[in-house]
Amino acid sequence: MRASSLQFIRSASSLVINECKKPNIFDDSNPSKANRDSLVEAGGDSYLVDKFLDEAGITKHRNIFGSMFATILEMAGEEFDGGNLKITRAALEEMADAFRMFRPYRERRKVTIFGSARIGQDHPSYHQAQDLAGQIAQGGWMVVTGAGPGIMEAGMAGAGPENAIGVLIRLPFESANRFIASDPKLVEMRYFFTRKLMLMKESHAFAVLPGGFGTMDETYEVMTLMQTGKSQPAPIVLIDEPGGGYWDHWTKFVTEQLIGQGLVAPEDRSLFTITDDVNMAVQEIMNFYSNYHSCRWVGDLLVIRLTKVPSKAQLRELNEEYSAILASGEIRITDALPPERASNDYVDLPRIAMRFDRKHYGRLREFIGSLNRLD
Repeated sequence: MRASSLQFIRSASSLVINECKKPNIFDDSNPSKANRDSLVEAGGDSYLVDKFLDEAGITKHRNIFGSMFATILEMAGEEFDGGNLKITRAALEEMADAFRMFRPYRERRKVTIFGSARIGQDHPSYHQAQDLAGQIAQGGWMVVTGAGPGIMEAGMAGAGPENAIGVLIRLPFESANRFIASDPKLVEMRYFFTRKLMLMKESHAFAVLPGGFGTMDETYEVMTLMQTGKSQPAPIVLIDEPGGGYWDHWTKFVTEQLIGQGLVAPEDRSLFTITDDVNMAVQEIMNFYSNYHSCRWVGDLLVIRLTKVPSKAQLRELNEEYSAILASGEIRITDALPPERASNDYVDLPRIAMRFDRKHYGRLREFIGSLNRLD
């Protein structure tokens, strides 16, 4: 642990201990003390929160840290079960460890590979995952997996140690595979929800090979995030073994039951691609970023950064084809907006902006595909 971190902990702990020796600040019946709500108001304006931040020397992201500490104070003032507090503590520690591990590689694109831990080295899907990871790594990308055996091991083997990142779940019957076990780019998680967060948050594409309940859970999680706009748009490729029917049977269920009963919009079928050809899977992933670069919200505008903007004629065609996904106005070419300039957010890239309705994400995926096909 760094010296600055130790100093932070000692200063913060000393402050909390000293404050806890005073009369109970959480006792609302004590008229000599300010109401607890005013002490822990969001933004770090209360006396105790500000004192904590000052003592620890926190200046960057002060409001965020203040809000986090205020939440801790709120929890301390209520009778939360010890088990709930342990979950909160462990989740925060695990996320901090993962953020720290991923931080040096934030600028590199990554693909997360999901699939069964039970598939052996002689299975066609193992070879497909290894081949996929190798091609992706040759393109300058990194490969993220759950660090276990089976498909996860194949991804690590194909990527090579310098391009592999592992996010392992602690299970009594599963451990890190030999390709990532001693690598500093491995982080271990106690909880599946924190693990899934890190397997998805840092990645720019997802490849899913056959698997069991865990693979299905991860697949639906990724699709739900895309469908609801809770994550950045990204390609999702479902890869079957040559001539296999794993994803065909799943697609039949989606088409007949989910789409057929109106539980999923037909356009959401555009969120994923199915193939049994690794080369096509790699092409699908790489082509997604052939013109499209990234996007962000600025107020009610969705700003899409590109390699090149559409011509006037192409822009007219795009407005005609995708008018239904606009809340108002038109798709237009724009310079980097003030909030983007303030954060130096890819300001040199050309971009378009539109008032996307925040609803039709399947059509937004089709729109990105149209942008990537511009001549």
